[in-house]
Amino acid sequence: MTEQRGPGTDPGSEMRRRRAGIVSFVAGLVAALAFFAFFPGLPHVIDWGAILVSLAVGALARWACRAWMARSLEEKEKHSDQV
Repeated sequence: MTEQRGPGTDPGSEMRRRRAGIVSFVAGLVAALAFFAFFPGLPHVIDWGAILVSLAVGALARWACRAWMARSLEEKEKHSDQV
């Protein structure tokens, strides 16, 4: 039997979503680590707490990027159905 696929499930779009998720995770991680390393008034040291918070910020950035991409895909599908 053949598997039916909906719009937006082609391998190219999945690869773009995965790549965007990785890039957003790394960007969030680096931005949070840079904040802890260079923000005036903080003790300019990266400890385990800063690393864990940076990982959480990276995961949140990845989740936000994936949600934004999914919402824009849904809007694009609605728009194409109306036309």
